[in-house]
Amino acid sequence: MSRTAGPRRPPPPSGLIIVDKPQGWTSHDVVAKLRGVAGTRKVGHAGTLDPMATGVLVTGVERATRLLGHLALTEKSYDGTIRLGSSTNTDDAEGETVATTDAGQVTDAEILAGTARLTGRIMQVPPQVSAIKVNGERAYRRSRAGENVELSARPVTVSAFEVVAIRREGGFVDVDVSVDCSSGTYIRSLARDLGDGLGVGGHLTALRRTRVGPYPLALAHTMDELAKECVILPIAEAVTAAFPRRELTAEQARLVAHGGRPPAAGLGPGPVGAFAPDGTLVALLTEEGGVAKPLVVFAP
Repeated sequence: MSRTAGPRRPPPPSGLIIVDKPQGWTSHDVVAKLRGVAGTRKVGHAGTLDPMATGVLVTGVERATRLLGHLALTEKSYDGTIRLGSSTNTDDAEGETVATTDAGQVTDAEILAGTARLTGRIMQVPPQVSAIKVNGERAYRRSRAGENVELSARPVTVSAFEVVAIRREGGFVDVDVSVDCSSGTYIRSLARDLGDGLGVGGHLTALRRTRVGPYPLALAHTMDELAKECVILPIAEAVTAAFPRRELTAEQARLVAHGGRPPAAGLGPGPVGAFAPDGTLVALLTEEGGVAKPLVVFAP
């Protein structure tokens, strides 16, 4: 007896799913779950959150996966807790303690001065247990194999490194902080460097990402909420929120849809969201040499 296949489930609309990632989940865990929730294999994420961390994880479905590499480069915001007086081999609470020092004598003023030194354009060494590639292999794999990985310092921008609260317990000092920073900044490294600068060591004990670019925690949904209703931010709205918007003429829209380059509109190097007269998203553009070059074309 042959079986008649049921109607195929239509693909979901292209757009972003803003997730409030739970603690203990990897970013890949979230993507795997969303493939079932959204009913498509075409799911990706912009920027990784460590399993220990919670908060905003921007994911894309269908054509919006092509946006993710550009969204990953935007500024991010975090709330976290740094424990002074204890260092770990991962610079966070998931690692093994490698040193403890009585931090009880560190004053509030010294802590504030320490965060001020780590604000602005700084050179930062990523944690040994990170996804940075060293000779083609992830640093965390080399580190977990027992190798002492030497990573080069990289320029990052910490726009704000604010102390929210200071709590003292025994020889430890727990510092609640709020951070705004550029893409590629490791909050674990800020914790380590704050402790090292104060001479007592430090590591990150809690982290919650509260914003990725224009997408705040208020837009995020928990995995339980998404299992009940898969809320997708339409791709046109997602681009309008994240990038400058350019309205194309009908002729320009046809040109860009086929990879052509209209004249620049003076909107800068981009990315710029380019829209057809009917409001359809056509492409992301970047301007150089007096013309607008398509970065990603979304039009069929």
